[in-house]
Amino acid sequence: MTDGQWVGLFSGGKDSSWALYRALEAGLDVGRLVTVHPESDSYMYHVPATRLAELAAESIGIPVVNVTPDAFETADVADAGAQGDTELEPLEDAVTDVADTLDDGLAGVIAGAVESDFQTSRMEGMCDRLGCELYAPLWQQPPRELADAMLTAGFEIRIIQVAAYGLDKSWLGRRLDRDALAALAALNDEYGVHMLGEGGEFETLVTDAPHMDRPIRLDYETVWAGDRGHIEITEACLGP
Repeated sequence: MTDGQWVGLFSGGKDSSWALYRALEAGLDVGRLVTVHPESDSYMYHVPATRLAELAAESIGIPVVNVTPDAFETADVADAGAQGDTELEPLEDAVTDVADTLDDGLAGVIAGAVESDFQTSRMEGMCDRLGCELYAPLWQQPPRELADAMLTAGFEIRIIQVAAYGLDKSWLGRRLDRDALAALAALNDEYGVHMLGEGGEFETLVTDAPHMDRPIRLDYETVWAGDRGHIEITEACLGP
């Protein structure tokens, strides 16, 4: 691996959390986390509850850099590809700034990409421009095996948003455990729901994991709109 420190792209969701966990297991020196907070739907980034990434980062013990919603505007972008490029710009600027503060410079970027060429190709391009490596340990791995590995490692994962046929209000706030995985496997067979929610079918928050010193405790309300919904977090803190 290249000399220097690593930057983890971190939303607090299961994929970026698992990528970070695997990086730490592999002995990578992770100097910073970077969290992008989109204002609305995004082609590039996990959207819901990203503000809780700061709590997760505190529990993990790695400083986090926040990229705020007003750092990019995509309203006038004509198509998805151009929007993805536009959304990448503030992230690349943030990683460039962070690189200047790292011991021995930037070794690479850690990303939780699973199957999205749209996202991964842009991350690879960014790393090429920055002269660093991309570490993407989830890339093209079997989704069910990844989910099983997360649970075996001791990840506590909560579903915080759903938007897919077969996922009803009862899934909001549900813990992603073995029973939930079995139910998702059945929904995958019946409706094509992705086991990791890769198509935006569901979004998650990791509330506890082996690399976290303290769990995240949540109070929330459920918001349901007929065929999709999310949890509205009213209070969050790090537990004992």
